[in-house]
Amino acid sequence: MLIRIKKGNDGGGALSCERADGSIVYQRQNAKQAGFFVRHDLTHFAVETVLGHRKGFYGLIAAGWSFEDFGEKWDKKKYPADAEPSELIVGLFDAERASGARWTAQEFNHYARMYIKQHGGGEIGEVIGAEELERVRQKLDELLGKWAEVELGGTLELGFEVHQGR
Repeated sequence: MLIRIKKGNDGGGALSCERADGSIVYQRQNAKQAGFFVRHDLTHFAVETVLGHRKGFYGLIAAGWSFEDFGEKWDKKKYPADAEPSELIVGLFDAERASGARWTAQEFNHYARMYIKQHGGGEIGEVIGAEELERVRQKLDELLGKWAEVELGGTLELGFEVHQGR
């Protein structure tokens, strides 16, 4: 799948994904949303590619999901169980950014357990190890560096391979 992230001249942006069958899904972000979503979307890419998640956000988009399927009205019962770690890990990266601190893998796993418990889930194991966390950080830093080089009106293109296993 080909992912395109556009850096709008007005501070806004857009994310489009062209699937193997040629179909395209597209989402525009206004200037207020774009700053958050570009980092969030690049974090998804880093997490899903480094950890080999096949049913994370991009894997589900490649399989035919739309952006609206992830919105407020989405039915969690239809959400694949093996996709939840991707969403959880990316959410933890978002929370880490907001905190201004750099968390250890132990902290990531602690916050993951707290989140699951607060939302009625049972005990979970480790969601990310120290080596995996470092590899995701390296990939994300690489992606953010590429994004910084994109000029206003330009587009960052990334190829996403849908992994067959973890």
